[in-house]
Amino acid sequence: MSTQHVQIVMSCHVNGAGRLFGGQLMEWIDVVAAVAARRHALSDVTLAAVDALEFIAPVRMNDTVLLSADVTWTGRTSMEVRVETFVEHLSGQRQLVNRAYLVFVAVDTMGEPRPIPPLLPQTEIELKEWQQAEIRRAHRLGQRHSEVPKATGDADVR
Repeated sequence: MSTQHVQIVMSCHVNGAGRLFGGQLMEWIDVVAAVAARRHALSDVTLAAVDALEFIAPVRMNDTVLLSADVTWTGRTSMEVRVETFVEHLSGQRQLVNRAYLVFVAVDTMGEPRPIPPLLPQTEIELKEWQQAEIRRAHRLGQRHSEVPKATGDADVR
């Protein structure tokens, strides 16, 4: 099930060059992705990671922006949400301007992770998205394990 958000870019959303602030778009992405995740999990969620955020084309003042979020992968308590952002021209034609992948964890009333319903890919496209999400997850986990641990004891200072 897609979750969508539509926004007209106004003067408070743009920089001095008349282009949408990246941070403003990131806020809209976070909100629409969280709604999609909450709908799937049937609970509150918390953002755990932003895997990719691709700025493909600029968004300008007075553009109509459409954000579309879909859950692409689920684990036991976590899920990946893809958000695609389009500029919708007055003709109705849409141009992809941003794609982002966010990972959320479902939480209970105490803020602890809770199990979620599995996503069952039905179409070839959904299956391909699932497989690509698995690759992103493996990469994310690999990065986590390859990070240099922070010192936790006495340092040898010379």
